[in-house]
Amino acid sequence: MELYSRMMEEITFHTGLSPTAFFTIAALMVVVYRTVCGMFVAPEDFNKPPTITASASAANNINISNNSFGNLNFNDSTNEKPVHLGDVTEQQLRAYDGSDPNKPILMAIKGQIYDVSTSKMFYGPGGPYAMFAGREASRALALLSFKPQDINGNLEGLDASELEILQDWEDKFEEKYVKVGQLVPEPMRTEHTQSVDKFKES
Repeated sequence: MELYSRMMEEITFHTGLSPTAFFTIAALMVVVYRTVCGMFVAPEDFNKPPTITASASAANNINISNNSFGNLNFNDSTNEKPVHLGDVTEQQLRAYDGSDPNKPILMAIKGQIYDVSTSKMFYGPGGPYAMFAGREASRALALLSFKPQDINGNLEGLDASELEILQDWEDKFEEKYVKVGQLVPEPMRTEHTQSVDKFKES
């Protein structure tokens, strides 16, 4: 008991905080650390190639345990197997923003589209990165920005350090998520399609 009291006094003396405040802050720091780590790949799996396949996920209805708290299991019941889209325009990608529970949550980096449904707690509606879902987010990731005007694939003006940050994001996405397609430019609108659109409007 005397040792406990002495330890509490030392904490107050060295930190200027009450023991309760000290341990509360320490616990919060652990939670924040685990949350940030959980956004990427578990340390023991970092150097392993992805093992999730379409057939395995369909057969086993994958339970995701690699998350920010390490113990919770998130059952991805909305998407039994990764959907392979192939060539998709940015406008078509918007449909995969998590608002439709019957569609996977997709996100593009450097023109490559990834299925991030297994991290819906981050990219799904209400998640901290929900604004990136259904979007090409390369510029925002390189700048570590949440500004709406930065959520696009424009890499012009980025310096070497920002491009390195983007490459780190891309490496982590390739390690953790299934690649399901790639972005292609919007089709050119010809005079014929424009006249058809005008006819429809009238």
